[in-house]
Order: sequence, then structure tokens, then C-alpha cells
Amino acid sequence: MDDDPRSIVAGLAELGDVTAVLALAEKRLRADDASFVADLGIAVWRRYGGDTTAPWQYRSVFDRTLRLLALTPGAIDQAVRLISVVQDRHQVRYAASLLASAHNIADLGVVFDADGSEELRACLLQELVLRGADVHHPWAVSPHWRHHPLGWLPLSLTPIEGHPSRPRYHIGGESQDLPAMAAEPVHGHGAVPRWQETTASDEAVSLSAAVDNWAEESNGRIEARTFAFDDDLPPDAVGDALLSIDLECTQGMTTGLGTYSPPQAWRQLFSAASTGGAYNRGEFGAYGRLLAWRSVAALVGAPHGAPVGDVEALARHCSWYSFAGSTAWFDRIAWDIGLAVVSPDRRRLAVLAASDTD
Repeated sequence: MDDDPRSIVAGLAELGDVTAVLALAEKRLRADDASFVADLGIAVWRRYGGDTTAPWQYRSVFDRTLRLLALTPGAIDQAVRLISVVQDRHQVRYAASLLASAHNIADLGVVFDADGSEELRACLLQELVLRGADVHHPWAVSPHWRHHPLGWLPLSLTPIEGHPSRPRYHIGGESQDLPAMAAEPVHGHGAVPRWQETTASDEAVSLSAAVDNWAEESNGRIEARTFAFDDDLPPDAVGDALLSIDLECTQGMTTGLGTYSPPQAWRQLFSAASTGGAYNRGEFGAYGRLLAWRSVAALVGAPHGAPVGDVEALARHCSWYSFAGSTAWFDRIAWDIGLAVVSPDRRRLAVLAASDTD
């Protein structure tokens, strides 16, 4: 096989099998020639860029070159070189997740030192935080990047977040534990006070932030709404309220409502945002964390731009419920979310329901 990356890439679409190309990349990497692997990845990217309709051969070879460089000790500098030519937010987020999964902070210093992508550095920082790392690199604590959307997030995990599940990558694939989401069943009935819908368009966008990828990139559907009550909504009337406020997702619900905790809800939202639904890969860890907190902030009615610490404090004073899979609106396969949140004064109810299917 020709060892010139551009010649290899020129003939990729004609190959019925790219095994030989992948084997060559791994062979050159074992021979300490990481620059060849980066050159191959760069040539692939420059040939097709972020074209999602490109032949599968291009996508397969690019993914393997990125994994080889990002997961192999001693190849981080070449991984950064490859990523520097990638003008695709999804690939940059993916690369940050790969790097954080395989290396310690000391080795990853080259990423923060490099005169490269601020997006990569911001994503990598949050990926490391999600893995419990304390990052003290000067770039991480400098104020100049705080305008970045990820700058809203704290540099350590909060009590609600706990220890989020993160993917374990290897050269040929990945695995991840999904959180268990058992709710404590709620029984009883109560009178529902007079109500009115209060959903604003920007509020619906924030409510659904963590699950938008299910609808935009897979087969998902979402219902995200808020309601105000003229009097306190009693705890035993929450189920009756969900039936009476004209929600599509709760029509016909007879059982399935249960109390939930803020950590359970956050983990479920983070999983939805970071790993995606039936036919997509989500937004990975850094933006998965951001989108989960945006949904939580909207669910609890936090003021726009409130610090995460304030959002968490408010979340702990709200009453959380789950009704995922309780009606035929849900696909009941693997991607169901049904959250209802009652404010501390029990006059506001926020609802987020989402379901996806393969």
C-alpha cells in the first residue's frame, strides 16, 4: 500500500474494506510515527471536511486516526495537530472526551499550552472536571475565557452531580454505565387548584436543552411546559394536576408517578445530553454538563444567568417527580424522560417529557 497519506485518501472511496488502511496507521504509530497518523487524518478531513454524506470509508478512517492519537500515550501533540484543522464542534467535543478519558492532567498540559483551539481547551477542562480532576493550569483559572458558554460551569463537581458516569474508550469502541432511575411510587389524590399555562418560548427552549438532540438528530419528541396555580398544589394532587393541565404526555396516566431526587434528575438529563438518543451520540461530557444544568435551571425557575450554586440550592428546595414511561406517549424502549418539578411555594409546576425510539 502507498504510504503517502494523500494518495491513500484519494483511493479510499473505492475500497470495499479499510482494514489495511487502519492496520497501516496502527503500524506507523507503533513505530513512533504519530505524525504519519496525523497527516492521514488531516488528509481525510481536508478531502471531505464535515460532510455527513461522505463515503463511510472516510468517516471510518478519520475516526480511527483520531482515536489512535487521542488515546495513545506520547501522541497528544499530534492529536492536537489533527484537531487544529477540524472545524466541527462535534468532533472537537468528541476529541476532548477521548483525551480526558486516557491521560492525566500533567500529560494534557500540552493541550492548554498549545496555541490552538480555545474550544478544545474549554471542553477538555470540563471533561476533566467530570472525571473528578482538580485542574490548576493557569489557562483554566484565567478570566479571559469566562465569556465562553462553558465558563458558567464550576471547576469542581457539585453535590447534585455526584460522580457522573463517563465513557470508557478503546481503539475500536467504547462502553458506559447508564444510571439507574427508580422512583418511589406516589399514591393518593387531591384537589387541583385553578391553573394557567405560563410557558414562554425561550423558557421551553431552556427546559428542553438536555434532550433537544433527541429531536434534532434522532426520532425523539419533546413536551416542555410550565404552569402557575392560584393556590398551593398539595403533594397528593400532583398526579391529578398532571392529568388536568392538558399535557399530551400524561393523557391516560393511571400509574407510574413517583418521587425523584435532584441528583437522579440531573444524572438522567446529563445522560440524555451527553450520550444522545437512539441514532446520535449526544454532545459529550462538557456540553452535556452545560445542557443538563440549563434544563435544571429552567425546571426550578431560576433567574436567567443565576450561578450554578444558586440553581442547585433552589433545586434542593423543589419537589421532584418522575413519570417516565407512564403512558403510550412514551416509546418505552430505552430513552424516556418524564420530569415534573413543583416550586418551593408550590404555585409553579414545570414539566419536561421526552422520548426517542430506534
